[in-house]
Amino acid sequence: MPKTPLFTKGPTSCLAIAILSAGGSFPTQASMGNIGTTYGVMAADVATAQSLSMFNDQVSATYYNPAYLTKDPRGELTLGLLHAEQELRVDGPLRDGDVLADSPSQHVLIGMKTNLTSLTRFKHPIYFGFIAGVEKYGKELLAFGSNTSESGQFMEYGKEPLFLNIGGATNIWRGIDAGISARVTLEATAELDTISNLAGETRRERLSVNAEPSVKSILSTSIDWGKTFCSESGCWLSGWETALAYRAKSSASTSVDANVIVDQTIPDPGLALAVTTIDSFQPETWVIGTQYQGDGWRIGGSVEQQNWSELEDEFASDTIKDQNRLSPAARMQFDDTLIPRLGGEFMLNDNFSLRAGVAYEESPLKTTRNPEINYLDTDKISVGLGLSATFNRTRLLAYPVRVDLGYQYQKLQERDFTIVDFNGNEEDVTADGDIHVFSGSVTLKF
Repeated sequence: MPKTPLFTKGPTSCLAIAILSAGGSFPTQASMGNIGTTYGVMAADVATAQSLSMFNDQVSATYYNPAYLTKDPRGELTLGLLHAEQELRVDGPLRDGDVLADSPSQHVLIGMKTNLTSLTRFKHPIYFGFIAGVEKYGKELLAFGSNTSESGQFMEYGKEPLFLNIGGATNIWRGIDAGISARVTLEATAELDTISNLAGETRRERLSVNAEPSVKSILSTSIDWGKTFCSESGCWLSGWETALAYRAKSSASTSVDANVIVDQTIPDPGLALAVTTIDSFQPETWVIGTQYQGDGWRIGGSVEQQNWSELEDEFASDTIKDQNRLSPAARMQFDDTLIPRLGGEFMLNDNFSLRAGVAYEESPLKTTRNPEINYLDTDKISVGLGLSATFNRTRLLAYPVRVDLGYQYQKLQERDFTIVDFNGNEEDVTADGDIHVFSGSVTLKF
């Protein structure tokens, strides 16, 4: 049966087959990150540049701090949308324009949390929550891309992969809570055997595709110092909270093994092609945060350590990035980074609150000359602003409805790189960019 030529293009075409068969489309550029680390999961996280995410009692707590699921005993159902406008620029003397990529990232999110105590024989409360986000407003289940580039490609921006977190939490002692959740990604494998002629027409095809979930843990604990150490009358520790979270590294991966026999060119046993590559890598992360809550206001922040140096080992076995063939000095190198965040929230009245935040992130990409892959990444400053409205009484619903709106601006600062194409030609360029993120959510309490 005639088919589009597949094997005249080498192993990259085989990779496309595996990804499409696994249930997602093959975008031109995917992101080495996820919405939780790049922008913020829900509107409240976007608005504070994730500075107060450790103390957000919504369903996004399953990613940032699952222990905080205990803070509101009511159940809730949340629907959210996120739209990120990206203008990623590369300026060089040999280029007609400086805009390298401007395709938006668009997510639809759904989350729920509830108290599972009624399902058990124990009176001790146990809280459960999950949140899922899908790119292109739900039309693209699995965004995946791994490619070389002669013009350069930004490391952390592009299509965002499937975002899925499931977790639970409980109270350990007065004011001390603990939680655990699972970050779920997919590992796809494919095996392909076929016979082809020189025109690319194949026959006797046999394709086997398998996609398995990869589960990585998120652990956290939070302490309300006033409830733990103060009496009912309170003390100087009242209002202070601290949280600590650990997120294990995770990534989406695809492996393809193909065997091709080409008539009159490659006889049996054929040509073996093997491709193994990763995308959407999330580094091992430690976060500590604290906040102080006063009468109608709160202020807080966090310090986040992301261990990006582990990505060097991941790329060593990646046949697209192909770093193992290079000398150690010529390979891409990554630094571990510390990200400080600071934010606050002010209650305008019983129904409306205003929040804002700021964060500074240094680029983990240490090398500025990465031949053929040509990754680009810069330091960035993120500033967020948002509004929350709670409607205690509505005509149709018996419980409060909460609406959150968030905006975030990210400024990618200028950084110089050397682009090296497939023929070894070099070009000195300057990369920068502007990101505008808009997010909104509606939360129904029950």
